[in-house]
Amino acid sequence: MKFQKRLAQRRERKRHRVRNRVRGTAERPRLSVFRSSMHIYAQIIDDSTGVTLAAYSSAAKDLKSSVGYGGNVKAATTVGTKLAEVAKAKGVTKVCFDRGHYKFHGRVKALAEAVRAGGIQF
Repeated sequence: MKFQKRLAQRRERKRHRVRNRVRGTAERPRLSVFRSSMHIYAQIIDDSTGVTLAAYSSAAKDLKSSVGYGGNVKAATTVGTKLAEVAKAKGVTKVCFDRGHYKFHGRVKALAEAVRAGGIQF
């Protein structure tokens, strides 16, 4: 039990360290990523007003049927592509990437590269 508590505290410290450097503005909102064992979630947030501009996840109904399991690189790539489409429709072209406490590797990297390929700059 103590180990799990220390691990959670370590994750929180790392998340706050990343967030201290990354702030979303109206010109350049923040692309935040959350990864669970079953799904991956991404949202574009304007921190100055506290508004979510665009969001997409592997738990979305239209994506569940085509991807199946949402906890792999294929699902992350699909989420990144769809998020880029939604963001461009809302007029967002530049973002700053907030990976949270996750390493830029695997699913997080696949999502980021798919968003870049969709025409969003970071």
